[in-house]
Amino acid sequence: MKKRLITINSNDLPKSVETKNLFKKKLKEAGFEVSEEFSDDTELVVCVGGDGSFLKTVRDFDYPEVPIVGINTGHLGFFPEIVPDKIDEFIESYLNENYMIQEVPLLRAMICTHKSCVNFFALNDVTIRGDKSRTVHLKLLVNGKKVENFSGDGMIICSQTGSTAYTYSAGGSIIDCNIDAIQLTPLSPINTNAYRSFTSSIIFSKDTEISIRPEYRFEDSILIVIDGVELRFKQITDINICTSDVKLKLLRLSDYEFWDRVSTKFL
Repeated sequence: MKKRLITINSNDLPKSVETKNLFKKKLKEAGFEVSEEFSDDTELVVCVGGDGSFLKTVRDFDYPEVPIVGINTGHLGFFPEIVPDKIDEFIESYLNENYMIQEVPLLRAMICTHKSCVNFFALNDVTIRGDKSRTVHLKLLVNGKKVENFSGDGMIICSQTGSTAYTYSAGGSIIDCNIDAIQLTPLSPINTNAYRSFTSSIIFSKDTEISIRPEYRFEDSILIVIDGVELRFKQITDINICTSDVKLKLLRLSDYEFWDRVSTKFL
């Protein structure tokens, strides 16, 4: 009988490496095959670390179609489902299929320059801001219709999943996990007689397409950050963001409750 394969990934911090090795040992004792390389036979991806490691694992494994779960050895740990001292309970729950799968849609960001367009996926958010601490001037369009000329530090466009990340720190709203939506949050908007900008978040339906067109008043100084990774392009003409058809499968234990997690982590 073919063994069931679980792929495990971790950051390089001593606590994470120690937890990874312990988890690998216990999985093998439970009859699983364990690898640190993703393959077509993988049935579950396990990430050991914090939220940053979770996002990196998802990205490094190219947004896998199999479920993914995290063991928290970081600080906040909103994505990771398991704490290290509950490893045995998790393995038992997994063997007994005492869990559920939450499918969350990714954002797709198409970044266009004068030469080409490139697509990126984001689990949490896409941030457009000024490089070198410059004020940015952005034209905001929603479903092809102009909404405003924005001036300020920038904008965050997040998924429902990302509403508890950078957006929350910037004054955005937490969106219930059962609502598929896109949220746009302005960063330090300038609202004067010269510049008129939204000063609070806007929540759109999941079918909305948001387009942002930079206006270069000084140098080419637009910085794009996707799930914490900085990207730089020359002369960006358009940034188009929408809900993708690609979904990530998050493994949740049967007692998972979103607002209990919010209360525990934030309040």
